[in-house]
Amino acid sequence: MQFPDQTEEVMSEPTEKPVDMNRKYVRLVERRPDGLVEFEFSISDPTIFVEMLLPEAAYEDFCRMNRVVLLEGTRPDEEGDGDFNWTLHEATHQRFR
Repeated sequence: MQFPDQTEEVMSEPTEKPVDMNRKYVRLVERRPDGLVEFEFSISDPTIFVEMLLPEAAYEDFCRMNRVVLLEGTRPDEEGDGDFNWTLHEATHQRFR
């Protein structure tokens, strides 16, 4: 049995954008009547985020301490996997099939 020569040319992978751990983003989702602020927080790539909920003062401190870039408007619609592409906020505010 022969194994391929490890020096053979390997198909090159597309180069990915480097991760910048200092670039942080926040997209405000809702300022709730109970005083909590619902928002999306991401590091390096605003399309990959966690949903967070903090009291107003803690939200302001969080944004200031992390030197976030505030993203305006709603998140752009993602293509593909439509049935699996939802947030907790959407799940609690709209009815699914």
